[in-house]
Amino acid sequence: MQIDLRTVAIQPVRQTYDHLARRFGDKPASRYQEGSYDVQVVENMHYRPTWDPDQELYDPTLSRVRMKDWYAIRDPRQFYYSTYTLARARQQENTEANFAFVESRGLVEMLPDEILALTLQLLVPLRHAAWGANLNNTFVCGYGYGTTFTQPCNYQAMDDLGIAQYLSRIGLLLGDVKALDEGKRAWMQDPAWQGLRRYVEDTLVVRDPVENFIAQNLALDGLLYPLVYQRIVDQEIASRGGQAVAMLTSFMRDWFEETRKWVDSVVKTMAAESDENRSALEEWSGHWSGRAASALLPITAIALGSEADDALAETFDAFKMRLSKAGISI
Repeated sequence: MQIDLRTVAIQPVRQTYDHLARRFGDKPASRYQEGSYDVQVVENMHYRPTWDPDQELYDPTLSRVRMKDWYAIRDPRQFYYSTYTLARARQQENTEANFAFVESRGLVEMLPDEILALTLQLLVPLRHAAWGANLNNTFVCGYGYGTTFTQPCNYQAMDDLGIAQYLSRIGLLLGDVKALDEGKRAWMQDPAWQGLRRYVEDTLVVRDPVENFIAQNLALDGLLYPLVYQRIVDQEIASRGGQAVAMLTSFMRDWFEETRKWVDSVVKTMAAESDENRSALEEWSGHWSGRAASALLPITAIALGSEADDALAETFDAFKMRLSKAGISI
């Protein structure tokens, strides 16, 4: 008996879902496209919010920014649940390895006393700012419109929560529970932190989801992360014997470099849509970045002293160049 094996190509009747075929053509869709496009609830919502009956549950008119198609906003990372969790799992493994290395080699005990004190004074109160960022991104996810815009904000909120936990863990590692108590006291009472605390609390009541996005993810994060984690931790603290601190905060640095590409993509797409959008984005960016710079100056002075002004000015100049590439100026 002889058996002939032949390959038979079976052409599928449907390449993808109809709504994706209308957007991208009748071809197989990526998992990101299947999990992100045209899944925003737009009808059959049954009732208006009892706390604000003038709006819909998911209302694109809540923001001054208007888009003909909110799905024009894309995440260059193409994160949906699976790819996001896989990426963060790999990063968490690296971070856990860094913590284990620092603890097992006794690097905490080798930190100079002034660097240990500076690290606790600078980093532990920032866990409260990261918690505020979690609340803000959760709000944008809940009240924004279009899944390709709101879905990454949900992931951003989870990242902010993770950063707050990492900062808490650093505090416990370097100074035990007392360090967390002192960090909270500084956040609530220390004059150096009241500007940032006021900034965070004011953003919590911003009701325009896109303005909230600008205030948190563009203005505050865009200045805080390069200033604190790149300029102060990686340069100042590391050069003075605090290389272990740079290892413990490596996630924050890598995370910011990744997420800034997504933030810039969102801002660039919105600004290119209309002059009205660009005007609103420039107004918000100028207002909130100015406030963020003022709030961060006394915190920068904790570590850099008289060099704080120059460091902040360099960071702000780089921030303005970043905005110009996204199509807006302040």
